[in-house]
Amino acid sequence: MNSPQLVASLRAFLPPEAVLHEKEDMRPYECDGLSAYRQTPMIVALPQTEEEVARILRICHAAKVPVVARGAGTGLSGGALPHAEGVLLSLAKLKQILELDPAARTARVQPGVRNLAISEAAAQYGLYYAPDPSSQIACSIGGNVAENSGGVHCLKYGLTVHNILKLRVLTIEGELLEIGGDSLDAPGYDLLALMTGSEGMLGVVTEVTVKLTPRPQKAQVVLAAFDDIRKAGNAVANVIGAGIIPAGMEMMDQITTRAVEEYVHAGYNLEAAAILLCESDGAAEEVAEEIDRIDEIMIKSGATEIRISRDEAERLRFWAGRKAAFPAAGRVSPDYYCMDGTIPRKNLAQVLTGIEALSGKYGLRCMNVFHAGDGNLHPLILYDANRPGELELTEEFGAQILQMCIQAGGTITGEHGVGIEKIDQMCSQFKTAELQMFHAVKAAFDPDGLLNPGKAVPVLRRCAEHGAMHVHRGEEKFPELPRF
Repeated sequence: MNSPQLVASLRAFLPPEAVLHEKEDMRPYECDGLSAYRQTPMIVALPQTEEEVARILRICHAAKVPVVARGAGTGLSGGALPHAEGVLLSLAKLKQILELDPAARTARVQPGVRNLAISEAAAQYGLYYAPDPSSQIACSIGGNVAENSGGVHCLKYGLTVHNILKLRVLTIEGELLEIGGDSLDAPGYDLLALMTGSEGMLGVVTEVTVKLTPRPQKAQVVLAAFDDIRKAGNAVANVIGAGIIPAGMEMMDQITTRAVEEYVHAGYNLEAAAILLCESDGAAEEVAEEIDRIDEIMIKSGATEIRISRDEAERLRFWAGRKAAFPAAGRVSPDYYCMDGTIPRKNLAQVLTGIEALSGKYGLRCMNVFHAGDGNLHPLILYDANRPGELELTEEFGAQILQMCIQAGGTITGEHGVGIEKIDQMCSQFKTAELQMFHAVKAAFDPDGLLNPGKAVPVLRRCAEHGAMHVHRGEEKFPELPRF
């Protein structure tokens, strides 16, 4: 089926403005948050109901046309990059909160609902939705499910997969699946966990039932400054080692805090090599005791300055700086490339040292901001795409960071997904038999490979051509990087 025929088939039940096919109309959909990679789709479809989504999928399946589902477009791995010969399926118009049950502490929402909108709707009942990505003001819950998003409070409250109960999912054939249940467990295989983080490769989510969490009685943040980033890294391990699970624990290095402070005026110490934000929440007495313990650990870990939020306004200001790190990067560099790797906490200091060495090697600045409590790194490599060869140099720098994460016993992603950005590194992290199993799962849901093709899981031929070294959790060492 050619483009005019597909447009006619879709406009048989969608209004003309919901089927875009002129190039200028499709420009806003040519990339997600990873703007280094762009591709104009053949057609953009904007359904408003679950049935319309199902009909689009049935048409595309019959015509063997690829489909890429898209939420708010805030993803950072190229997961929503369109297919040149496919349909970009936007779910932005499915944005209703269908039901909010304060007694059951759940909400049923469509995939286009913004993450923050759930908490805003639940606030009147003293509830909120715990996962809070930095993009929560804009990102959609459907995208959060696709990438298994986390946020600054995921250390204590978990990722998306820990905060949802049920999904309605359409297969590429347009068949409706209900996965999970209204209780804490559902019979059969855990397909809910399989679908969460599957990056739109197995099905299209049309409804999500989320868990809601009671707002804590009190929350306070310890802001600790360090004159050495290694001391800050060790402080993280010391807090967790003491048996404390903070509501959130985030780290930023000096280049990041200086960029953020100019943008948000959060009150950060600009002379510090790194700062840690460590939050405690719960009952007032519990918070007071935990804050005292954290304060003592920070002092013993070498903190040069410690501040404790005095009220809710100051607590929110401290966090506003952390959540503004990505947009602040745009103020100090024409372009930035956000990486997403995860490592064991014990190796934080060594990996940060390795990133610093790579920054010198490639001659590119790097802002380090990350979920320190669970070892999820977000190095922002600063570059200028207008300089010939600088993007390629940046990609090589990023690939080396991910290889270092694997070597340290970690993984190439924590919450941004693989998309197209890290597909070559999948060849390094996983063995051939593992990749074959991933392809078998994909084939069970989408035998023709029409959903988000070319993303997340590389074909074995690509790995062979890439010449991957297959570095499996320390089996291979990189002499120019720190040893673990």
